[in-house]
Amino acid sequence: MPAYGKLIGASLGPGDPELITRRAWTVLESGTRWLYPVKKAEETSYALSIVARGGLAIPDDAEQLIFPMTRDAEILTKAWARAAARTVELLADGRDLVFLVEGDASTFSTFGHLARVVRELVPEVAVETIPGVSSFAAAAASTGITLAEEDETLAVIPAAYGVGVIDHLLDEFDTVVLLKVKPLVDEIIELLERRGLLNTSCFVEKVGAPDERVVHDLATLKGEKANYLSLMLVQNPKRERGELRRGCRSRKDALATLKTLATESA
Repeated sequence: MPAYGKLIGASLGPGDPELITRRAWTVLESGTRWLYPVKKAEETSYALSIVARGGLAIPDDAEQLIFPMTRDAEILTKAWARAAARTVELLADGRDLVFLVEGDASTFSTFGHLARVVRELVPEVAVETIPGVSSFAAAAASTGITLAEEDETLAVIPAAYGVGVIDHLLDEFDTVVLLKVKPLVDEIIELLERRGLLNTSCFVEKVGAPDERVVHDLATLKGEKANYLSLMLVQNPKRERGELRRGCRSRKDALATLKTLATESA
């Protein structure tokens, strides 16, 4: 039985190589073999471009894995099976593999699915996930928007769930992050216009990349084509909130305890 290498998912952040963590950078420089995702053979990889902009030389033996952009279940199943089989084949050499992940490897990432299928094929394979900066966290920082304060609530969903679901979530959450908004930009803008939320929403495309675009006047986006790597941050400051349960002790009891501790330490 071969001694398998470790499979490592290295989060690179959404586009700015300065957001690559020290842990991910160390692994990339450690001599592990690189794997990176593409949508079709010989296409450029956005994840690979993040590393390249950071100044790291791309190893000669770096290898692409193809993950086609389709909803055809048969095509997807075959592609995932090929990617997992090739990964297992490489791991059987005993050398660690690092899979390059744009954004965060635990959030809407291909790495989680790849790792799961690999472990189904070879349960003894060790898997490490290196966390990173998500696209929506970077977008909030870039635009100066606070995603949630104190007791506020936050939802993060793919926009593909549709305007009906989005409309409902706006009543339940203070901030709603909509990912991959490309196919529904006009419909979402119309919804936000009806609800009077255009002024508290913004659109961010390719955050952290050299061609990052931030649009606060969402009405100007109607009829435009959005990049696949685009999202919206939507805030509903008029949302009605229910009463919160603060725990077992009352505020009065908590203050009394603090005063007692302060007296004892004096």
